[in-house]
Amino acid sequence: MLSNPALVTEKDYIDYLTVRGRGWVCEINGTIVGFSIGDLQDNNVWALFIQPGYEGKGIGRELMRLLLQWYFANTNKPIWLSTAPDSRAEKFYRKYGWQETGQTKNGELVFELRAEEWKG
Repeated sequence: MLSNPALVTEKDYIDYLTVRGRGWVCEINGTIVGFSIGDLQDNNVWALFIQPGYEGKGIGRELMRLLLQWYFANTNKPIWLSTAPDSRAEKFYRKYGWQETGQTKNGELVFELRAEEWKG
């Protein structure tokens, strides 16, 4: 969950989906329950969110797989992301081979994944 959703505007979404990268959604019975967005300009996972109640069903794993498949088909540069420490997301990324490389100014953990480490 974003700590301050107001920081992300509709213009941001449009830019990340049409200029900077690509996104994917998971829809169940007409409701979007998860989405991911990859960014080729800054080489990161801009977003990966799963609706509460849908965690642990493989949705995040599949959204991440699609994002990484697309990302590494377009570049061999490492991809990074940040997430809150001691969160479900932290455990998820560690489980799938992401390596912790530092912290952001606001205390989030930074993870990186290289093409050769990805088991696509």
